[in-house]
Amino acid sequence: MPKFRKKPVEIEAHQWHRNGDHPDDGPADREGAVVRYFRRPEAEYEGTKTHELCGRTWHEHGWIDTLEGGHTVCPGDWIITGVQGEHYPCKPDIFEATYEPVR
Repeated sequence: MPKFRKKPVEIEAHQWHRNGDHPDDGPADREGAVVRYFRRPEAEYEGTKTHELCGRTWHEHGWIDTLEGGHTVCPGDWIITGVQGEHYPCKPDIFEATYEPVR
């Protein structure tokens, strides 16, 4: 089977913990332009219920529109700006295994 190596590319990324953490989002007391408030009408996503993946309440999460649709943003996720200016979340362990600081 053929193997491929990912091309080295520099990215911009910001770790997100709460509203207002991304520099393009503005103040924390308003919905961000990049990471929006997490909104789902289903009872399982009620704000005080816990997300099984990260153990935080749904109220602490964000939502990001991506080229593939949208994704939940957990506190601690990295928000990556892609090569076409798109944004997407990345879990901290994947981010650490994939990226290193540019010196």
